[in-house]
Order: sequence, then C-alpha cells, then structure tokens
Amino acid sequence: MKMSKVVLLGRLRDIAGWRERALDPPPATLAALRDLLSSEDPVLGEALAGRGVQAAVNKALARGDVALQPGDEIAFLPPMSGG
Repeated sequence: MKMSKVVLLGRLRDIAGWRERALDPPPATLAALRDLLSSEDPVLGEALAGRGVQAAVNKALARGDVALQPGDEIAFLPPMSGG
C-alpha cells in the first residue's frame, strides 16, 4: 500500500514546524485529515480552519470534502495575499 503525503505551505508550515509528513494509511476524507491534524496540534487545526485556507489533492484544488486514497498527496495552502 502506498503512503499518502501531507504538505504544508507558507505560514501553515511555520505554525506546525514541519513541511511534509507521510501517513499510512491516510484518513478516509479530507475532513477526517483536518480533524486528525487538529487533534494532534490545536494551533495548526485553528489555522487550517481559517478563512481562505485551501487544500489540494494531487495538485488539484479540492472543493468541499473529498475522499482520500492511499498514495494521494494532500497540500494545505495558506490564504493568498496580494493586491
């Protein structure tokens, strides 16, 4: 079975203190993954729940909750700033 990979970018990486992590097996859904990360690190959980934070599964932005498969790469992206 292939391990899934969680990637945190930008400010989220700074909050968690890690950039990449393997999960075997992955939670069944994106929401379950957020819950797992929140239970391990409440500060990170709060940041992931923040406005504008997006998730990408296999480099495609995820809308709402999606099912996760072994081998998926799940990235959490902080809100984009700009002007």
